[in-house]
Amino acid sequence: MAKEKKQVMAITDMDQDFAQWYTDVCRKAELIDYSSLKGVFIYRPYGYAIWENIQAELDRRFKETGHENVYLPMLIPESLLQKEKDHVEGFAPECAWVTMGGADKLEERCCIRPTSETLFCEHYANIIHSHRDLPKLYNQWCSVLRWEKTSRPFLRHREFLWQEGHTMHATAQEAMEETERMFNIYADFYQDVLAIPVVKGRKTDKEKFSGAEATYTVECMMHDKKALQGGTSHYFGDGFARAFDITFTGSDNQLHHPFQTSWGVSTRMIAGIIMVHGDNNGLVLPPRIAPTQVMVIPVAQHKEGVMEANQAVLDRLKAAGIRVKMDASDQSPGWKFAEYEMKGVPLRLELGPKDMEKNQCVLVRRDSGEKVFVSLDGIEDTVKAMLDDIHQGLFDKAKAHLEANIYPCTTLEEVKEKMATRGGFAKTMWCGDEACEVKMKEVAGVSSRCIPLEQEHLGDVCPVCGRPAKYMVYWGVAY
Repeated sequence: MAKEKKQVMAITDMDQDFAQWYTDVCRKAELIDYSSLKGVFIYRPYGYAIWENIQAELDRRFKETGHENVYLPMLIPESLLQKEKDHVEGFAPECAWVTMGGADKLEERCCIRPTSETLFCEHYANIIHSHRDLPKLYNQWCSVLRWEKTSRPFLRHREFLWQEGHTMHATAQEAMEETERMFNIYADFYQDVLAIPVVKGRKTDKEKFSGAEATYTVECMMHDKKALQGGTSHYFGDGFARAFDITFTGSDNQLHHPFQTSWGVSTRMIAGIIMVHGDNNGLVLPPRIAPTQVMVIPVAQHKEGVMEANQAVLDRLKAAGIRVKMDASDQSPGWKFAEYEMKGVPLRLELGPKDMEKNQCVLVRRDSGEKVFVSLDGIEDTVKAMLDDIHQGLFDKAKAHLEANIYPCTTLEEVKEKMATRGGFAKTMWCGDEACEVKMKEVAGVSSRCIPLEQEHLGDVCPVCGRPAKYMVYWGVAY
């Protein structure tokens, strides 16, 4: 069995080379593969199934809050993209351009969408005329293209999958409420579905989205103590509406510009799942998005009645709404155990002749490796309860890791020393000056992650310049 396990699970130790461990897991758990074009990846069925489950769970939440799905073109004429100056400047280095249509040169080159604000604004200008047309609560599931110089599976693709919400509102207050509502949906989703704790906050002006008045973010900490921006929600005010001449007649019979929001998450969520929950045996999936929540492994399957007994359990679990599969292949049990451990299946169910005699089965947890014998009576409820317990266990472990690696600092040198020796998140006061933010990056090698919503008073002065402080900020090294 040891030899079989090694063949299946030959991955780099995460504490020796975390980057290589991550790549090994992506490949050996069959989540993703490389294509012939740099930075453009193939989502394999198992990896795409994780995204489908994320998509389904999020989509349900969006629709419960009144949002509708639409689909807009992937090509943006250059003249349209140029209408919002700050926005186009932010994305210009990453734009990929289409200049030929068949054998003919295009009269105007087109950008392959890096994001869709301009497309939505063009559409909204055509369909918003009266206050009765508002709000417009639209969301799009699609791919976008950003010509990144470096790429890593799920973390940084040139083409990647995401959702982007784009909404229009009659008042600034309504738009801000929408920005915060979607921001909180993301934070709750990370905790309640992905078992990942987050730090909730607002981006500094330097780090906010191009063209936004305010950007809110959920920040996660990976196993290697680096930060991952988990999702963002942006308040645009009426800047885009003015640039695109979007107006509506209010109840006062006067023309007004609507107020806009945008919010999105991407397949980077899968990277977060891997790097928060994974271990040296491979992937560890939170049960609520695992493509297979329970893998049934018949033991001594050649013996009389074993396959029938396993099939009966499979059918019961499936009828109870549990995502369950059975591996009845001719691979050895040891190979199967290692294979589904690598793929992060939350729960393994083993059932053989001796278990049948005792009306029991064996359940093995992926997160802890704990093995328990349980009665087949009420197996559906037992499995559901254990899946919930696995989710909570993953969340508690990740939260303990997050909290253990956040620490206050009062000087720039202290931030530099702590980040060099500990990593994680440093929290300091800050005067609000971008020059101090830049110096923190130059000296300590960290970027501002967010101005957390839950502010603490750690002192009266900025650790960089010594002037009076305005905010408490989280700093870290990010993916």
